[in-house]
Amino acid sequence: MTQQRFAFPKSRRLTRSDEFENVKENGRAEHGRFILVSVLKTDDNVPFRAGFITSRAVGSAVKRNRVRRRLREIVRKHQLEIVRGIWVVTIARRSATTATHQQLEAEWLRLANRASILAA
Repeated sequence: MTQQRFAFPKSRRLTRSDEFENVKENGRAEHGRFILVSVLKTDDNVPFRAGFITSRAVGSAVKRNRVRRRLREIVRKHQLEIVRGIWVVTIARRSATTATHQQLEAEWLRLANRASILAA
């Protein structure tokens, strides 16, 4: 597979606060031990978009950035499995800083399955 196919460009990310607010108000959330996944169904013709929230309650800037990079990598790795027309916001909990990459990935996949955003 080509490198381009697995890229996760900024255009595929939610970046504006009103986009995050829209998912929070109109979407549904799945709660886990390390993360919370909020999902909003939008137009079926557009590719999915993802956003990541790591508040200051998670820890220092170093810890927040490490967690955010891990979550972004998990979504990038599984992007071909995510159905079209979905906005996904992944919110890190404080316990995410002590979780391994494998634990975060397993929980994200479990919550994504529960939210029915992964293609079978």
